[in-house]
Amino acid sequence: MSHKIGSKDNPMALKTPPLTSEYTMHVDQKDGKDVLVCTVGKTVLLYNINCINDLHQMLKDHGDWMELGSADEQKAAKEGTVEAWGRSESNPAGGWYGLKKGLRGRFGMYIPPLMEALGLAEVTHDAKGNKMKAKSSEKE
Repeated sequence: MSHKIGSKDNPMALKTPPLTSEYTMHVDQKDGKDVLVCTVGKTVLLYNINCINDLHQMLKDHGDWMELGSADEQKAAKEGTVEAWGRSESNPAGGWYGLKKGLRGRFGMYIPPLMEALGLAEVTHDAKGNKMKAKSSEKE
């Protein structure tokens, strides 16, 4: 799956859920592991690549729309949102999927459009208060 996300030379171009900002996502190596590299202007965020499968599974288990609730690392995430799950000690990573101290938040902003582009989720594109849910495959 990671090959679809692109490389440093050919990253995947995405837009934030409200479709107001563009950013790119690609896979790179850090400490011998694949990581998601999210580039927003001059800012580079890193995410644990396992978040894709983990979030997809959580959304399938959840079975319904879930608010994204994107927030900076320094701000508390609203309970019951994708953002809150992306930093919760009860998720499969045991905490933050964001890997860059100070920039570990915004999980609910940058991961959902990637999931949508990969065909794993549906995401709403309103000005704010966007939600996502797992896309069920035809086989299920």
